[in-house]
Amino acid sequence: MTGTPKARPRTASRVAAVQALFQSEQAGDGAETVIDQFVRHRLGGMEGFEDGRIPDAEVPLFAAIVRGAVRQQDTIDAMLSESLPADWPLARIDPVLRALLRAAGGELANTGGAPAKVIINEYLDVVRGFLTGPEPGIANAVLDRMARLLRAEEF
Repeated sequence: MTGTPKARPRTASRVAAVQALFQSEQAGDGAETVIDQFVRHRLGGMEGFEDGRIPDAEVPLFAAIVRGAVRQQDTIDAMLSESLPADWPLARIDPVLRALLRAAGGELANTGGAPAKVIINEYLDVVRGFLTGPEPGIANAVLDRMARLLRAEEF
């Protein structure tokens, strides 16, 4: 294959947000600390994807997703808990999947952003890049349910 892949800045922003939320949970760092670390060391203006860099990410969208997910985490987590099967408590699911569902939930709760179906499709692309087991199917079902609760008017 020749040439470079087509840049997808909004998708890259969502990938970075999932990574930042995962890092925040694992390290116990606050949203602003993680956003600052990503902006300084991993996002934009750099060539290549080495060392976890995401050069095509849009910083404003990335930061808005992370802030929204953290600000609304209690509400999002409650919705996730209701959307997951009873034998799959939120603490049991893969931490990357948990970060992804929180990022998507935060973005779905922001009704001024992209349409719900676009958000779901984008995060399904992202989850497939991170996880290969049953997680993409779980993500699809949970995100569809959350979107119908948060944006019923779009369905």
